[in-house]
Amino acid sequence: YDDFLALDDVSFEIKEGTAFGLIGENGSGKSTMLKVMARILRPDGGSITTRGKVSALLELGAGFHPELSGRENVYLNGAILGLSRREIDARFDEIVDFSGIEQFIDAPVKNYSSGMYVRLGFAVAINVDPAVLLIDEVLAVGDQEFQNKCTEKISQFRREGRTIVVVSHALSSVRELCDDVALIEHGRLIQVGPAVDTIDHYLTEILSIDPATLGIARRSTGEIQLQGVELLGESGELAGAVALGDSVTFRFHFNALKPVSDPVFGMSLTSSDGVLVTGTNSRDQGLSLEISTGPGWIDLAVPRLLVSSGKYHVTGTIYDATQMTPIHEVGDLYAFDVAEGNPKTSGITSLGGTWRAGE
Repeated sequence: YDDFLALDDVSFEIKEGTAFGLIGENGSGKSTMLKVMARILRPDGGSITTRGKVSALLELGAGFHPELSGRENVYLNGAILGLSRREIDARFDEIVDFSGIEQFIDAPVKNYSSGMYVRLGFAVAINVDPAVLLIDEVLAVGDQEFQNKCTEKISQFRREGRTIVVVSHALSSVRELCDDVALIEHGRLIQVGPAVDTIDHYLTEILSIDPATLGIARRSTGEIQLQGVELLGESGELAGAVALGDSVTFRFHFNALKPVSDPVFGMSLTSSDGVLVTGTNSRDQGLSLEISTGPGWIDLAVPRLLVSSGKYHVTGTIYDATQMTPIHEVGDLYAFDVAEGNPKTSGITSLGGTWRAGE
């Protein structure tokens, strides 16, 4: 057999109090590198040096026992991360409050959704007062509201001078969050340096994306600003409550700072536990727009809202004509509740069909 080196001659230094990103294609060794930093894996050669307490949020469910309740797993996970029972007692309420799953804290975690796993795992990880926080791609599982909470907490950690290491395929988020980034391919370090330079190198040299399309990883340009959403009923009135099967319209209000030719408006619906239910955009509907300077609105009319009862979150996006450069993106722009309708349904969506018996 041949030896396979998951990491080969990878060396870099992360400055204290900075945010550092690890990027690369699937199987490049990013998550392995994070596990080495967390001392879950021991390198066969070389060494790793850390200063202060390290807390890690790695793959989904790491450190959790599926048969135990959320409450019991808080104590288990806290102990793994080095907290005494008295320390966990003092932080328990804060952990549960941040996770937002108070109602299910005494249920076995084997019944948790992936979003609930991430919520509880992240809440524990940030409450052990780490000097270094390691985060794998699992944050992508959480819903937009929770991602916003996590982003704010990470920003707070940075202000407090803590060190953050992130593994992610979301290059836009890495560019926004990280000071420096390391690019790993096939277990080898390709480049390490400022986030913008390393991400651009990854896109051009590894993914062979033309530099003209690098907007996919750049900040929103901001020529048009989404300002809010209204949910309208069948007659155009503001809908106080909606049910499965209702006719509704999502009205997106915006303000254009200058004229924009052929922008693409989009929206996605996400359930309360972070599951993407559906997404659509104006280009898919064949709509071509010319936006003038000043306020305006655009409607998405839905003849029948075929989602089951529950709470849903709306993400709004505007992209340029190439659909590569974001103009403005707002997560959790609007939230609304859907009541049971007729016919009732199970799951996330309704087929909207009609049963008929043979004659």
